[in-house]
Amino acid sequence: MEAVHRGGCLCGAVRFETEGPLREVIACHCSQCRRQTGLHYAATNVADDRLRVQGGENVTWYRASDEAGRGFCRICGSALFWKADGRKHTSIMAGSFDQPTGLKIGIHIYCADKADFYEINDGAPQLAGSSS
Repeated sequence: MEAVHRGGCLCGAVRFETEGPLREVIACHCSQCRRQTGLHYAATNVADDRLRVQGGENVTWYRASDEAGRGFCRICGSALFWKADGRKHTSIMAGSFDQPTGLKIGIHIYCADKADFYEINDGAPQLAGSSS
């Protein structure tokens, strides 16, 4: 049986379930992620056909760039998803999963753009820009 992970937003209006393995967490320190969350995005991802969302009518998508959308709960504002155009997987904010997750940060990206009020010292690789 494949692993099932569940999670949702702060108010519970959006719940999701994933099936199968999740990618290691990528922590993105770019200014867009920082402005949306107050710190950085920490996200895993799953193939679209292995993601089920309940309360999807409560997910609002914001286009912060020409390449991707950011999905959040329209009621409580919780950041939940990031979806690059044309990709067949969806990034899911690691903090939105129910515990235990078994997730670990594997890499930090856009570290050249990180805020000045914290340090990254978990030992994971740090890239100045993107990992792709």
